[in-house]
Amino acid sequence: MPLGLITGASKGLGRAAARGLAAQGWDLIVDARDADALTTAFADTPRVTTIDGDVTDPLHRQALARAVGDRPLDLLVNNASRLGPSPQPPLATYDLDELRRVYDTNVVAPLALAQLLLPALHAAPAGTIVNVTSDASVEAYAGWGGYGSSKAALDQLSAILAEEQRELRVYAFDPGDMRTEMHQAAFPGEDISDRPEPETVVPAVVALLDRRPPSGRIRAADVLAPVGAC
Repeated sequence: MPLGLITGASKGLGRAAARGLAAQGWDLIVDARDADALTTAFADTPRVTTIDGDVTDPLHRQALARAVGDRPLDLLVNNASRLGPSPQPPLATYDLDELRRVYDTNVVAPLALAQLLLPALHAAPAGTIVNVTSDASVEAYAGWGGYGSSKAALDQLSAILAEEQRELRVYAFDPGDMRTEMHQAAFPGEDISDRPEPETVVPAVVALLDRRPPSGRIRAADVLAPVGAC
């Protein structure tokens, strides 16, 4: 069975993707900072190993690598993200220590984990890295300077890693707007009930892994678009 590792899996897209892949027979290693939420999320899901911790912690990343062991790793999904302050501040007043924490989670940790797991990814017949990004990485939204610029850095990091690791597929995957806690925190007090649930994005994740198009920035909406659609 294929083996995958998904970070930030106690809720949102991470949980939805992990549950969806587990239902298809994947063996999974998942993490999140909230141990109780992580355990609860997968209490009824076989084939899933839960390891609580923070991806910015080198010791936790090493624990994830030990869980992979000497097995080939078919998939690494860097989904864990940090939004930053809520409500989102303008760059003129953005706390720089908080900005460093945002970059540490959204840029440094995904690369650090990939570095640890590259041998296992190369050992798999179709090693794939999915770095979850955002439309805020390509659109200039006022108030999104910290999160958006960190995701722009992740996009570029993904593109360069793909050039350097040609045997792998490396995707910056934009799931689009979703009804998640993070999205709600980005819009405090607003009604986001019109956003789709994260589960609606899982078919795009599955299709991406099935088709394995060339590395690049991929939008979920484009993966699910009918063939030939503009």
